[in-house]
Formats: sequence, C-alpha cells, structure tokens
Amino acid sequence: MTSIVEIKDSMPAYAKDLKLNLSSMANNPGMTDQQVYGTALACAFASRNAKLTKAVAAEAKEKLTPEAIEAAKGAAAIMGMNNIYYRFNHLVSDEEYSTMPARLRMNIIGKPGIDKADFELFSIAVSAINGCGMCIDSHDKVLKNAGVIKETIQNAIRIASVIHAVAVVIDAEDALAE
Repeated sequence: MTSIVEIKDSMPAYAKDLKLNLSSMANNPGMTDQQVYGTALACAFASRNAKLTKAVAAEAKEKLTPEAIEAAKGAAAIMGMNNIYYRFNHLVSDEEYSTMPARLRMNIIGKPGIDKADFELFSIAVSAINGCGMCIDSHDKVLKNAGVIKETIQNAIRIASVIHAVAVVIDAEDALAE
C-alpha cells in the first residue's frame, strides 16, 4: 500500500508546490485531528484516485474513530449526489426546478454520527471539489451559525484543493506511464 510519504516523494518536479502543501496539510491551527483527517478523507474519496484514497485512509485510520471515518465517507457519498442535483438547480435557467421537491434521501446530514459541524466541514470541502455553489453557500451558513470561524472553513477548503490537485497529478502521471 502506498503511504502519504510515498505519494509526497512521488510528486514530479512540476508539482513541488503540491508536495510542500501536502507536507504541511496536517498543520492547520484551530482544527482538530477529526476535522483535518476527516476532511482529507472525504476529499480523497471525492477526488476519485485509488492510490491517494488508500494512503489518506490508512493515515486517517490512525487519527479518527470508526464513526468519524464513516462520516467522512458519508459526506463524500451524499455530496456526490447533492452537488449534482443542486448544481443543476443553480445552473438551469428554468427557476421552477428549484421549487420542486428533491425527493432524495439525505438522512446522514441530520444524523452524521459525529459532531454536526465537523460533518458540515467535510461536506463543504467536498462541495468545493464538486463545484456546487448552492451547497457551498448552504454549508458555509450552517458552519458559521455553529460558530466555526472563517479560518477553519478556509483551512478545510485548502485541504480540499491540495488533495484534489495531488489526485489530478497522480492520475496524469499514471496515464503517461501506461
């Protein structure tokens, strides 16, 4: 199994900044291990790179409870659905769609099995990767109402951007190696 260290070491010269950012990703003042590693795990799932997902999952397993691991996976799963649905509502010209009931089950959002604000942090990070402005706004509002400061939210988005960029590089390098 590939580790985070091995992934950092495998970053090509053109991705040196990503290597450095990946190295400092766990150092986010004001964030708990659950917030950092749960966000990273949810984002690895959302970024869809098997190598990176396995490496992040292995490291997260050392830092997270089983409930937090399930919540991170759940955030990636539910946002995979919601981000498509709500991004459509946001982008389509016909406003009637946004008045129609979604009729999608989203129970995990109400009962994520961990602190609700932490789950929302995972969700906003995945929503940033998936590019759903409506979901980003919704999660941002919930987080701020829960007392989460902007710096913590920004840190989660920073984690999302690094994880996603590293996944892109791994995918591209693997494609070139074939």
